[in-house]
Amino acid sequence: MKRNIAYTIIFIVASLFISSPAEAGTLDSLQLKARMGYSIGGTTPIPLPETIRSIDSYSLTPSFMVGLDAILPLNRQWGIMTGLRLENKGMKATVTTKAYFMEVVKGDQKMSGLFTGRVEQEVKQWMLTVPVQATFTLSHRVMLKGGPYVSFLLSKGFSGIASDGYLRKDSPTGPKILMGNREGEWATYDFDNDMRGVQFGVGIGVDWRVYKCLGVSADLNWGLTGIFPGDFKTVEQTLYPVYGTIGVFYRLK
Repeated sequence: MKRNIAYTIIFIVASLFISSPAEAGTLDSLQLKARMGYSIGGTTPIPLPETIRSIDSYSLTPSFMVGLDAILPLNRQWGIMTGLRLENKGMKATVTTKAYFMEVVKGDQKMSGLFTGRVEQEVKQWMLTVPVQATFTLSHRVMLKGGPYVSFLLSKGFSGIASDGYLRKDSPTGPKILMGNREGEWATYDFDNDMRGVQFGVGIGVDWRVYKCLGVSADLNWGLTGIFPGDFKTVEQTLYPVYGTIGVFYRLK
């Protein structure tokens, strides 16, 4: 499956760049940009469900991006951009829940049910991302861009702790399993191996050249597929990665 997706992307990108000069410019006009940035965002259900009563804390984690883009002008304003980016998207958050469906491990016992209490969550994702975007040159300094992307995950993690509450095992009226706030009293969960290996989404952004070949950029990337497959029901809602990136770029050509 992953191989077929990769071949499809390669075919699309190759088709764009070997189009006839009359239709898609020439390779002599190809522009190359090296870029890096820092991302802020999270992996979240949209909208927040009623079972999540409050977001108690959110911590930034090192979420960096480095990449190389190739831009092929089609005319004076429009163009096509693709590239390859190494990035990670992480977050740490604590929420208060009520009757939130979870599967957890306490001691050597694995159990599922409706949890009311405090949930700490950590998400880690390293990936290679390939964007395919249309570009629009607004002025000699400003370029707008937007289009889809696909990300191939290199490593992934989704884990946390359930504490300061109780789990109604198996059903809303099932046995009450108490969860304390100290190690040995709380429960843990780990769904690293259940996460998707490939994610799709859309992104929009702007590049602003501030001096000769140097510029700054701002991008918003919105995942259209959740971080778990559709048949994964252990986490109650679909979780979408939504991240904004502030960065710098340098035009190499």
